[in-house]
Amino acid sequence: MSRESIFTKDAPAPIGPYSQAIRSGKWLFCAGQGAMDPETGKLVNESVAAEAEQTLKNLGNVLRAAGFDYDDVVKTTIFLVDMSDFAAVNTVYAKYFGDVKPARSTVAVADLPLGLRVEIEAIARKG
Repeated sequence: MSRESIFTKDAPAPIGPYSQAIRSGKWLFCAGQGAMDPETGKLVNESVAAEAEQTLKNLGNVLRAAGFDYDDVVKTTIFLVDMSDFAAVNTVYAKYFGDVKPARSTVAVADLPLGLRVEIEAIARKG
């Protein structure tokens, strides 16, 4: 099965040797997104809710660049530096997915790159 690297200027450029996403057949595997504003390159971090909002916008832009949308997402993983942010992130997250929410794991991590408090990765499937 072939695979294709996905890139959009509407999401932050990777900060290492990886793709924003890889499409393989009907599947899309999205790398973790954070709250970097793709236009300014600055972290959107006025609050953890603002950070989650920008993170999910960036994820949506990667999905759209590959011809997918939030309704195609079947699994997400959320990485949080502080689990006390769980409820605030959930409130924002719920706005982005329809009635059938993707399967999800939320993991506490010691640190994230660039001072992020939230990172979200996704797997999506068409059809």
